[in-house]
Amino acid sequence: MHSLLISDLHLSPEKPHIIQAFFAFMQEKAPQADNLYILGDLFEYWIGDDAAELVGAKPALELMKAVSQHTNCYFIAGNRDFLVRDGFEEASGFSILNDETVVNLYGVDTLLLHGDSLCTDDIKHQKFRKSMTTNKHFCDQFLQLTIDQRVTKAQEARMESGKHKSEVSDGIMDVTTSAVERTFEKYDVRQMIHGHTHRQNTHQHGNNVRYVLGDWEKTNSIMTASESGITIHNNPI
Repeated sequence: MHSLLISDLHLSPEKPHIIQAFFAFMQEKAPQADNLYILGDLFEYWIGDDAAELVGAKPALELMKAVSQHTNCYFIAGNRDFLVRDGFEEASGFSILNDETVVNLYGVDTLLLHGDSLCTDDIKHQKFRKSMTTNKHFCDQFLQLTIDQRVTKAQEARMESGKHKSEVSDGIMDVTTSAVERTFEKYDVRQMIHGHTHRQNTHQHGNNVRYVLGDWEKTNSIMTASESGITIHNNPI
C-alpha cells in the first residue's frame, strides 16, 4: 500500500515535455497507488471549468478520470488553479480538498496544503491571496466574465507574476519560519507536506518535519508515502 503526492506541474500547451511526463506518470505510476494527491498548480492557469478545452486540459482531465476509477484521487488548488469548481471534479474524478487539510497518512496525521499561505514575507502575494484567490466574491465575479475577457486577465496576471518574481529576492518568496510554526501549532500535527516554492527539501522544525515537493520544470518530483515512511524521487524530463 502506498500513496503518491505531486505538485507544481504548471501544465500548459507551451510545455509539451511536462505534459508528456504527466501522462506517463498517470498511465504507469498512478494506477498502482492507493491514493493520489495533487497539491496545487497542476495547470499554469485555470480560468474556469468551462474553459478547460481552451487551455488544453481536456486530454489530461480524461486521463485523470480514468485513473480515478481505481485510485482515490484528491486535489488541493494552488494559486494558479484556484478557480476549479464542481465541473473540474466531475471531469477529472478528483475530489477537491480545502487548502490546509489534515489526512491520516499511514498512521501519521499530516497537514497537506499548497504552501503559499506560509510565504508571509511576500506581502504582494498575500494581498493577492486575500483579494483574489481566497475571495469568493472576486472569484464569482471573475467567472461571470466572458472566456475572452478571462483569458486577457489571466495573461495580464501571468505577466505581473513574472515581473514580481524578478523584483524580489528568493528569500521573500520562500516560507517564513514563524508561519510554519504557527501552522503546526494550529493543526496539532507533526508532519506537513506542501509545494508552491519549487524548493524540494525536507526540513526539521523541532520534533516536526516539513516536506516540500519540487516542481516539474526539469524533473518530475514524486513523493511516495507508505507505512515504511516517505521518499521523494526525481527523474529527468
